Amino acid sequence: MSASRITFIYCVIAILANLQYASAQGITTPNAPSPAAKVSQTIGISTVTVSYSRPGVKGREIWGTLVPYGWNVQGFGNVKSAPWRAGANENTVIEFSNDATVEGKKIPAGSYGLFFVINKDNTGEVILSKDSRSWGSFFYEEGHDEMRAPIKIQEGSMTERLSYDFVNVEKSSAQLILSWEKKQFPVSISFDVDAIVMANAREELKGPTGFGWQGFASAANYSLLNKTNQEEGSKWIDQAISQHKSFGTMIVKAGFLEQQGNNAEAEKVKKDAYTVATEAELNAYGYQLLGDSKINNAVDILKMTAERFPKSANAWDSLGEAYAIKGDSKNAVASFKKSLSMSPPDNIKANSEKYLKQLGAMK
Repeated sequence: MSASRITFIYCVIAILANLQYASAQGITTPNAPSPAAKVSQTIGISTVTVSYSRPGVKGREIWGTLVPYGWNVQGFGNVKSAPWRAGANENTVIEFSNDATVEGKKIPAGSYGLFFVINKDNTGEVILSKDSRSWGSFFYEEGHDEMRAPIKIQEGSMTERLSYDFVNVEKSSAQLILSWEKKQFPVSISFDVDAIVMANAREELKGPTGFGWQGFASAANYSLLNKTNQEEGSKWIDQAISQHKSFGTMIVKAGFLEQQGNNAEAEKVKKDAYTVATEAELNAYGYQLLGDSKINNAVDILKMTAERFPKSANAWDSLGEAYAIKGDSKNAVASFKKSLSMSPPDNIKANSEKYLKQLGAMK
């Protein structure tokens, strides 16, 4: 019996079984041969969700037999040449919460039937169909394709049950991988994350989020850190400062001024910010500068912190770290010893002692 004939028989059995259950209003039962599954991945603030059924290999020959190579005329439905349904039972459905790019092609947000073509030489295609509610490939219509793109199918380790996974997840992209038997079908997916975040911020700021300074500050901070929509971000931070003038909001304002090349004005804003900063804020800012490899600036900030809060063991310990990273062993040792002289908490004590041992100043 041919593979297409076997596929047709299984499909008819499954459809009749579902109709029988529906007409009798039977209970919900598991789809034992090919259980349903769903996998989702967040990329930026967007989500990609794949809903599918998971057939097993069960000792069968998959490629070229159970799943024929190329396009094949189905023995049911509209009886047209169709790709593989990329799973079992109903359509495999992929859903994008925002406009996406799939294999370099722009795709509007929404739900799509996901199909693949595999050829004998491991070339293939990924297809997204606007028909996401059909049963398998039996009612596939080429004219309803949203996109088709070539892919290169990979060899992989044995996977008994068909599965979808997301790998190589980055800020704005990921790879969706279908794995079954010893084949893998990779599909690249990406989003314009910064544009999506900014558009979402505008909408959120029209609602309850826009009644407080925090929403404007967080939107501005994202704009600053990601160097996107700086003009709009600068207006947002001005709005935040008008409601809540604080170290955090003013430091963000100074960041925009620096990006605009207005360094003199940025320094003025920073000085104002330092006067209202708490010890914790100054300490965190110093470590942020260290993380950005602005060592001298970090030393200046943490030195200011220790001078403003001279009875803080943590302030002296943090200053010691900055000096140590800078390579100023003399001042690092003095700062760590100052911290230890204040009977600091165990975690701060352990950090100071660790550095002193590294600097050869403690046996």
